Formats: sequence, structure tokens, C-alpha cells
Amino acid sequence: MATGSQLTLYANRSQKKGSRTLVEWILDTAKEAGVLGATVVSGAEGIDGRGRMHAARFFELADEPAVVVVVADNPAIDTLIAKLDEGGVRLFYTRESIEFGHLGVKT
Repeated sequence: MATGSQLTLYANRSQKKGSRTLVEWILDTAKEAGVLGATVVSGAEGIDGRGRMHAARFFELADEPAVVVVVADNPAIDTLIAKLDEGGVRLFYTRESIEFGHLGVKT
């Protein structure tokens, strides 16, 4: 069993970083930081840090809330946080210490 962190980043499908969506930029930055896997979860509705409601409606799918969940060892998470901070995009995140591993694999 390994130890590390789960980093959860909160975004919105309509946010951009340059020509890419913010979610794409986060995933690319995670890969550059040495993270081997991340999961994007789309939400039906959410309230941002400014108290504004965001919802995935039929005509407004671009306003869909999204969460990017990254699990990695602490050095990779530290590198990712530093790279995201250098990007100059305001992001809210949470970080939790975790244990992780694989099941069903014989060593």
C-alpha cells in the first residue's frame, strides 16, 4: 500500500486557459507533473466560490460544473500544485492524505 494525496480541483466546463478548456489544461499539467491518472467528474449543478449557480441545462452544457480528481504520491501532487499555481488561473482545490493501492494483483 502506498501513501500520498488526493487532489480535487473544482472547475467549470466553460472556463478557458488559452485556447483549451480549463479541464484540458489541468489534465495536461497533471501529466507534465508526472501524475499517471486523473478522473473528471461532471456535475449537474453547483455553486461557485462567488455564490453563482452553474448548471448543465440542455442549451447551456458549457456551464456544466466539473471536478478533476487526482491521486498520486506527495511529490507529484506538490509539483502539480506548483505548476497550476504558476498558470495564473484561479482554482479552488482540496487536498487529503490517503493510502492507495491495487486490488486483485498478486505480487
